[in-house]
Amino acid sequence: MANPNQLFLLADHIKLSLLERQRAQSLEIGGDSNDGHISRSLDQFKDGLTTLENELKRLQEAGDEDGALNISDSLPGLQKQYGDLTSQFHGFSSPSTTDTLTHPNDPSLNADFEHAAQKPSASNSSLRPKTGRTVSKTVRFSDNPSSALPSPDLEAQLFGSRYRDNPDDTMGYRDEANGMNNVQIHAYHQQVLDEQDEQLDRLGASIARQRELSMQIGDELDDQVAMLDDVDGAVDRHQGRLDRAKRQVNRITRAASESKQMIAIIILIIVLVLLIAILK
Repeated sequence: MANPNQLFLLADHIKLSLLERQRAQSLEIGGDSNDGHISRSLDQFKDGLTTLENELKRLQEAGDEDGALNISDSLPGLQKQYGDLTSQFHGFSSPSTTDTLTHPNDPSLNADFEHAAQKPSASNSSLRPKTGRTVSKTVRFSDNPSSALPSPDLEAQLFGSRYRDNPDDTMGYRDEANGMNNVQIHAYHQQVLDEQDEQLDRLGASIARQRELSMQIGDELDDQVAMLDDVDGAVDRHQGRLDRAKRQVNRITRAASESKQMIAIIILIIVLVLLIAILK
C-alpha cells in the first residue's frame, strides 16, 4: 500500500474503529472485541508507511521530483496520525491525539465521525439496572415438551429453515420426537444412537479394508521397485559388454586397415624391382 490516499482512508477507518471502541466502553458493553482488528489495521498502516518511505527514496534516486514531492507532502501527516492513533489505541490520550481522532481526512465522512463521537445520554450510559434488587429467574419443567415449543411460523422467522444432513428428508429429529413422551423420546434417542453405532462400525470396517488394500499396494510397489532395480543392473551389465565389443571391433578395423597398407607397399616395391630389372 504505497498510495498516500489509501493510507489516509485506512487512517479514517482506524479512527472510526477507535471512536466506536470508546463509545462501547462508555456504555459498559465491552469495546475490546475489535482490538485485534484495530491492531492489525495499525500494523498495516505501519507497513504502508514503510513502503511509502522506500518509494520516496526510490523516486528521489530516479530523479522523479513530482512523485517524490507528492509523497513527501503527505508522509509527515501520515506519520503523525499513525503516532496519535497508536497512542489512542494504547490508552494514552492527549488534546493532540484527540484532535487527530475526531477529524477525518475525507470530508465526506464528517457525519459518520460526528455520530461515532456522540456521547451516550445519561439514560443509556449503562445497560445494567440501577436498583439493588435482583430479578429472580425460574425454570419450569413440563412432562410434555411439545407444549413449550415455539410456533413453527415464529421459529421460521427467527432461525430460518432447519438444517438437515439429507435435504430430501422432510422429517428431522425434532419432528420425529414431537408428540412423544419422555420414555418414547428416550427409546427413539437410543434407536438413533444404535443406528449411528452401526454406521460407524460399517465405516470402520470400510476404513480397515482400505488400509489393507493400501498396504497390499505398497508391498506391490516395493516388489516393482526391486524388479526395476534388477532390470537396471542387467541393462548396465549389457551396456558394458556392448562397449567392450565395440572397442574390440574398432581395434580389429584399425589392424586390418594397417595390414592392407603394408601389403600395398610390398606389392609396389616388387613392381618397382621388376621394372628396374627389365629396363636394365
